[in-house]
Amino acid sequence: MRLMSLCSIWLEATRPKTLPAAVAPVLLGTAMAYHAGAWHGLPAMLCLTFALLVQIGTNFANDYLDGVKGTDTEARIGPRRAVAGGLIKAATMKWAALGVLACAFSLGLSLIVFGGWWLLAIGMSSVLCAWIYTGGPYPLAYNGLGDVFVVLFFGLIAVGCTFYVQTGYMTLDVVLLGLACGLAVNNILVVNNYRDIDEDRQAGKRTLVVLFGRRWALAQYAVSLIIACGVLIWLFFQGYGGFVLLGTVPLLGGLLLLRKLQSAQSAEAYLSSLKVASLIVVAYSTLSALGLWIG
Repeated sequence: MRLMSLCSIWLEATRPKTLPAAVAPVLLGTAMAYHAGAWHGLPAMLCLTFALLVQIGTNFANDYLDGVKGTDTEARIGPRRAVAGGLIKAATMKWAALGVLACAFSLGLSLIVFGGWWLLAIGMSSVLCAWIYTGGPYPLAYNGLGDVFVVLFFGLIAVGCTFYVQTGYMTLDVVLLGLACGLAVNNILVVNNYRDIDEDRQAGKRTLVVLFGRRWALAQYAVSLIIACGVLIWLFFQGYGGFVLLGTVPLLGGLLLLRKLQSAQSAEAYLSSLKVASLIVVAYSTLSALGLWIG
């Protein structure tokens, strides 16, 4: 029973609702490679595993660093945090984060076989930024750069590299889809930071929501969905087939979350909004990829 409880704590610490952020770009990059007639299963699976490990390592590092900095408190709205809640010792979480990120880097080295030595720089920067997202002398998430990190590493780089290691080249369409994916994935962070605005402000964590306010966050969320829709429409006119427009359905439906988010007051309401934001990413990436495969 105690082992099951410990496993449950660690599973919660991985923050399962954020994991679609790792799966979505790999799925889209692979779908673009398939459409180009160059799909390869092994590098695609390596990219997926690498992305998941980086996401989990980032979450562990965030749990540790926000816990020791006092950003996460008992007063926060939302799921409990392992270190701040005293469920896992800070030192244990620190080494877990470093261990997962080390595994990600080691696994990422194998992708050099498929894409070349320049991928070493991508792997090193991915792992480094996963730590300095909330750590180091200038943590990204504490200085309004968390959104840039997500769009870059879980959008442009993840989609682009997944496509490249399977095809050996890059296209403008892939870059645009990477941007669209990054913006859609980042909306999970927007919802999370919208919820945590009061605690983040008190802790000196200057997210974009803290810097510009809740109205900015709602506008950012909506514009990101619209841009992502626009990219799918662009792909349609570039000859990728009408089925690629399937991905616009959850994106446009995601605009309905704005009212739900505005009226959220309780932890349950915010948790529900975060769940919906994650499901939108899942549906968007799955339907878009399906459209690319069919088309």
